[in-house]
Amino acid sequence: MKLLQHLIAVALSLPVALMSPNVAAARQWTNDDPYYARRVTHFATLPPITRGDIVFLGNSLTDGAEFAELFNNRHIKNRGIVGDIIQGLIDRLDPIIDGQPKKLFILSGVNDISHDVDGDSIGRVMEKLIVRVKQRSPRTQIYLQSMLPINNDFKRYKRLEGKEQVVLDGNRALEQVAHRQGVTWVNLFPLFADDEGKLRRDLTNDGLHLMGEGYVIWRDAIKQYVK
Repeated sequence: MKLLQHLIAVALSLPVALMSPNVAAARQWTNDDPYYARRVTHFATLPPITRGDIVFLGNSLTDGAEFAELFNNRHIKNRGIVGDIIQGLIDRLDPIIDGQPKKLFILSGVNDISHDVDGDSIGRVMEKLIVRVKQRSPRTQIYLQSMLPINNDFKRYKRLEGKEQVVLDGNRALEQVAHRQGVTWVNLFPLFADDEGKLRRDLTNDGLHLMGEGYVIWRDAIKQYVK
């Protein structure tokens, strides 16, 4: 019960003192979405993470993936939430690292960008997350995945218009974090980009999220690490 109450509080409260103004603004937006609270409380009622589990942590791209079925692996647990930012992942990290999972796959950052967070800031917050995992769950193998390209030709996400360079800057910062922290860097970006560096039109219907074939590409890119 205490764990459930804690997670509900995380979903409905805003720890402004722990965040920069840009990150705080993004976190407030996340908390305004009722889906976020529903998802967090749902995770709290599921069986706890264990040492044999492989956890996928992230935003809507992760939320939309049926990785357990894609890999035919019952040990895979999805902890993605639509709209989440990196600080949001940190806020709900405890139930994951308390279970000391075998592997942790992380993908996040584009929602931070939509709230005007720059690439370097994305790297700093992600490094905070990774350090915490390493301290609390030192045997967990961490796989930091790059942000995917976006495609503003769809004109669906106004807050991402003109932010293509920030995605590139953020990925450079994330790669540096992976090297500094000694975790595995998985560069997904080239697999999803067209010749102009945009998210391939055949893999999306809104310029940000993936169609089914996109998840197959993602699965194949990380198969060596999952198994």
